[in-house]
Parts: sequence; structure tokens; C-alpha cells
Amino acid sequence: MKSVELREPSFWVLTALAGGRSHGYALIQETKSLSSGRVELKVPTLYAALDRLREQGLVAPDGDEVTDGRLRRFFRLTDDGAARLREEIERMEANARQAKSRLRMRPTQVARKAMA
Repeated sequence: MKSVELREPSFWVLTALAGGRSHGYALIQETKSLSSGRVELKVPTLYAALDRLREQGLVAPDGDEVTDGRLRRFFRLTDDGAARLREEIERMEANARQAKSRLRMRPTQVARKAMA
């Protein structure tokens, strides 16, 4: 069965966790940084994504710790999560290759292919 495309917040959460275990607030900051500011997760969105990813076995709770005087819940990427992230990267790269190939074609070539 083919995997369904990851939602962008889920993609960035998995990407952030590929760098190591992390807590919610740090994940919000890391996803914003990794996405060059394109993804700014709100707390409800982050935890909804984490719940979905946990249910799918892609992330797992990794304990609670006091960090900067606050109790933080940590999460980690599972082996299945790393495999799913690799699949998504391969899917995105294949899409990008197709798009680049089309951009390199002259407009008349694209029109002829569409008519064939």
C-alpha cells in the first residue's frame, strides 16, 4: 500500500525529531527554523500532529523533564518514523525531478506532448 502524503506540519515535526528527541516548545521553534519561517505551528496544531504521528507509530513519548524551570514532555522519532520520513523525501524528490524536467522543455515540446 502506498503511503499518503504527509501534511506539512507532520513532515517538519518528523524532520525536527530526526535531529534528536525534543519537547513541544522546542519543536515549534525548530519547525519554524527548518522551514525558513514558512511553518509556524501553534500549540494545538503541534499536539494534533504529534497525536496523529504517535497513533501511526512514527513518534513516541520519551519522558518528561524539567527544562528552564518548566515541565516538558519529550518525543522521539521511531524507526518507522525515520523510514516514513525517508519515503516522503523520496516522493518529494521524484516530484521535483518531474517538475524540473518539464521546466527544461521548450514550450513547443510541452504543447506537442500534451496533444499526443
